[in-house]
Amino acid sequence: MNGHVKNMHLQQLVEKAATLLCFLLLLAVDSTKTVAAGRDQDCGYDLQLTVKLSRHIEKETSNLIKKYKASEGKTAEIFCKVFVSGIPDPNISGLEDLEKIASMYKQLQLFSPHLKRVYEYRMELHPKSPLLNLINIVRDQSRRLTLRLNDIYRFFYPDLSLPEPAGGPTKLLKPQNIFKQKVYGCVVLTTYKKLLTNISRDMRTLTRKACSPPVFDTGFFI
Repeated sequence: MNGHVKNMHLQQLVEKAATLLCFLLLLAVDSTKTVAAGRDQDCGYDLQLTVKLSRHIEKETSNLIKKYKASEGKTAEIFCKVFVSGIPDPNISGLEDLEKIASMYKQLQLFSPHLKRVYEYRMELHPKSPLLNLINIVRDQSRRLTLRLNDIYRFFYPDLSLPEPAGGPTKLLKPQNIFKQKVYGCVVLTTYKKLLTNISRDMRTLTRKACSPPVFDTGFFI
């Protein structure tokens, strides 16, 4: 009888221990899900803000180009398509996410002095032009986008540094006449818009890849 009672107590202890173990495992999985979800939410929030910012600057630049062409008359549609040497490539290079983010950052850095020069030319030609404020808005937002890409890069790759454009600050040659200044301004803006379109596309892809919710298999509990 005593042996039977002891066996019953032992069985109850084993069952309680098993129940407690299952509870702790469930709690651990739930905690992991919560932490991961929190990280994904933060990750998604930052990346989505960057996507929205790039799309917003793209729209602002489109509006600027439209008004720039209107201010230059009918010939603007033609001279805005002229090839101008020295303007950065609007394409994003690299196969891996790290390389793409670095390329976005680098191309924005390369465009920065060109946008500044467009502002200076417009100031020389028309000091009271309403385009000046629009150009400055695009420049300020471009700096914000550059900083956000820098933050995202450091978030995902804290042990790596973003490569800066080679050769130091970009040196620009000044066009020889007013017409060439106008052509240069329009080509810079239209090329810069292409870069923003590419950044928006690749950032959307990166957001989907980096912030998809994790999948947990809990079938062993059944």
